[in-house]
Amino acid sequence: MSGNDAEQTDDSASESSVEIPAAGMPGPEPDERPHPEGRRNSQGIRIDPEAEAEPRYRTAVVSALVEHEPGVLSRVSGLFSRRQFNIESLTVGPTTVEGHARITLVVEETDPGIDQVKKQLAKLKPVIQVGELDDDAVQAELVVLKVRGDEPDKVHAITQMYEGQTLDAGPRTITVQITGDQGKIDDAVDAFRQFGIIEIARTGQTALARGDTPTTPGEEPGYAESNDD
Repeated sequence: MSGNDAEQTDDSASESSVEIPAAGMPGPEPDERPHPEGRRNSQGIRIDPEAEAEPRYRTAVVSALVEHEPGVLSRVSGLFSRRQFNIESLTVGPTTVEGHARITLVVEETDPGIDQVKKQLAKLKPVIQVGELDDDAVQAELVVLKVRGDEPDKVHAITQMYEGQTLDAGPRTITVQITGDQGKIDDAVDAFRQFGIIEIARTGQTALARGDTPTTPGEEPGYAESNDD
């Protein structure tokens, strides 16, 4: 065998000893490589899966001054139906200003959802002002309960304990009313369950800001006339 043939044989042997990857760059297998958690939204921003899976909801009381005209309540309720906001209660009633009414909403949403409630509500034509009340606002609700009258003495005792009033009492049913904040009403309803609640009606919360603070931004609270003179 000639010298050139020996050199070619050595080169072939050295080349065959080098491991050449079948495809791609050398490194760990795809399954062994680290992968970022979460997914990207439509803007390409990666989303934290824990933050997305557990949105933080809170309860907010929103007060709106509106023009007291036919159809205003249907417009407001239609807005919430279209947007699928989580509304716990809605009350409406007149204010001290003739031609105006106050709508009080209790919503359970995330902070962005509550902001949307206020923004969308403010866009409606009959709406004058919208604002969210502070946690220390004065809140009240009324519930009317009809329970079985088998134990009238006990029903009367529970009614007194919650500073309620008996509206009707018969041999088979007793109807009472309780007023107070949401926590008091919830506790009272639970206490009356032992007698068997036949029917129940709740007004939903209504609220005003505490002290001289306007309930909605820009609202001018009315004051009683002084009789000092």
